[in-house]
Amino acid sequence: QVQLVESGGGLVQFGGSLRLSCAASGSILSINAMGWYRQAPGKERELVATIMSGGSINYAESVKGRFTISRDNAKNTMYLQMNKLKPEDTAIYYCNAGGRLRNFSRYDYWGRGTQVTVSS
Repeated sequence: QVQLVESGGGLVQFGGSLRLSCAASGSILSINAMGWYRQAPGKERELVATIMSGGSINYAESVKGRFTISRDNAKNTMYLQMNKLKPEDTAIYYCNAGGRLRNFSRYDYWGRGTQVTVSS
C-alpha cells in the first residue's frame, strides 16, 4: 500500500559526494517519520538519520557534519546529501517511512535499498 523507491546511489571516491532520494507513493494519508538506515556487509542495519514531519532531525554520530537529511512534504520525498564520504560509509542505504494510510491505519515500510560504494 506504500511504495518507497530509493535512488542516487553509486560509486564515488574518498571525499566525494552523493545525494540519495526516497520517493514515497501509495495510499498515504500522512508521513510522520522518515529515515535513512544502512547495512554494510557482515554488519547489522544501523540508523543514519531521521527526520520527523515537524522537522526534528537526528543523526548518527558517525555522519554528523557530513550528511544532511531533508524532506519535501509536498512531494513525499526525502533526501540525504552525503559529503566527505569515507570507505566506511560503504553500505546499502535503506529508506524507511511511517505514518497513516488513507484508511487511518498505521504503516511502517522499507525501501529495497540503494548501494553506496566509496573507494579509497
